[in-house]
Amino acid sequence: MPLDRNQITARAALELRDGNYVNLGIGMPTLVANHVPEGMTVWLQSENGMLGMGPFPHEEDVDPNLINAGKQTVTGVEGHSFFSSSDSFGMIRGGHIDLAILGAMEVSQEGDIANWMIPGKMVKGMGGAMDLVAGVNKVIVTMEHCNRKGAPKIIPECTLPLTGLRCIDMIITDLCVMVMDEECRRFRVTEIAPGVTREEIESKTTAELLFADELRDIATA
Repeated sequence: MPLDRNQITARAALELRDGNYVNLGIGMPTLVANHVPEGMTVWLQSENGMLGMGPFPHEEDVDPNLINAGKQTVTGVEGHSFFSSSDSFGMIRGGHIDLAILGAMEVSQEGDIANWMIPGKMVKGMGGAMDLVAGVNKVIVTMEHCNRKGAPKIIPECTLPLTGLRCIDMIITDLCVMVMDEECRRFRVTEIAPGVTREEIESKTTAELLFADELRDIATA
């Protein structure tokens, strides 16, 4: 059975390491903040100038002045700090962020990503995605395997305007987990959602894929 958004982001949270500095992209990736393993210290950074975001607030704890880059209200962990957006991008461009977890509209078989615009549709700007994929040590994509029309999102070549080239290290979808094989420049499926088959993944992916000899069930906790 395909995973829901919370299960996808819970699996992504298993990639966090104690002491990591992490940027969460707008949309689904922000849910990772709710799944940071207990007892682990992870510093979540936002392009608008915050370090130390916590989980989303309960209704009674909402502070309208405390928001992330997507204008969602957030909480702060003990020791959180605020600074200018230029300082925030300096952290990203300077290679001080260990991990970025982003959404995507398309990912190519070589690890290219398109996630900032669809031609003909109005957008406010590219945001920080291009800086993140260029300046962060590891980039993970969390997304549904297919778009709302049922078309594959993991494809041979991106058709939308690119955010970055050959920059994605791992993809976690509602069907599977895949990791980039640096030698082959292809994604290798290593974990699958319960009840999902290799044939289903292949039928919903037009990119060339590799498969691990033993496919594990996706762990979300």
